[in-house]
Amino acid sequence: MGGRRVGTMEKYFDVNKRRWNEIVAIHASSEEYDLEGFIAGKSSLHSIELEALGDVSGKSLLHLQCHFGLDTLSWARLGAKVTGMDFSETAIELARETAKKIGVDAEFVCCNVYDLPEHLDAEYDIVFTSYGALCWLPDMGEWARIVSRYLMPGGTFFMAEFHPFMWVFDYEHPSEFKIKYPYWQGEEPDYEESDGSYAAPDAVLENRGSYNWPHPLSEVVNSLINAGVTIRELREYPYSVDVTQIAFMEKGVDGYRKFPNYDLPLMYSIKGTKASK
Repeated sequence: MGGRRVGTMEKYFDVNKRRWNEIVAIHASSEEYDLEGFIAGKSSLHSIELEALGDVSGKSLLHLQCHFGLDTLSWARLGAKVTGMDFSETAIELARETAKKIGVDAEFVCCNVYDLPEHLDAEYDIVFTSYGALCWLPDMGEWARIVSRYLMPGGTFFMAEFHPFMWVFDYEHPSEFKIKYPYWQGEEPDYEESDGSYAAPDAVLENRGSYNWPHPLSEVVNSLINAGVTIRELREYPYSVDVTQIAFMEKGVDGYRKFPNYDLPLMYSIKGTKASK
């Protein structure tokens, strides 16, 4: 994609970016993100990624699709030398402001993930992405090549995501398991119009439309393998960090949400490496 991305695909990205630019201020004032608590010292990272990556002190870390950078800056607080990227100008502006407020050294790049090679020339010990990022991307093959491009030989890739199985259900009417969306991607993206977001369900938006692309687990895994990333670990989890994914999930003592009577795959993670030369 990159320079080949024109016409209709550009329209999809522009619609999504307008929505995300508007959502930044809403998320920044939400309880879910708790920006004030973060500035005071709270970490936004979850146990899944903390346990998977361990000690990041002194390591370079690239965070793809970082929103306004709380996870990026949380890694920096743990000693990583961080770079975050996102396509939302408003998000990157807030990320830079927050880094200054907390006195953390961090670099932030504003561009579409597919265009990153036009803006950043480096390799990293760790490439990281998480929670609700992939559905905004149409091409997993090109995304995986971006991941591989920025991993230095011997480097580690880690991602945590919501399980694509759960996205087939009608989450606008979540009192029953009613299938609404495809598991496999068709020729066109899914389009929907809605107010609110996962962090602020009651928010009223001017930019209500968004385009999404479903990606089955096999597509993500095979795209990474084809791009030269060796998969070391694939995990699935019967709990979720998302508060709005399905309404009748219950919050456990660990803070995660799950179904009270049975286990279903709600999230997954992939850890991989790039072979040393």
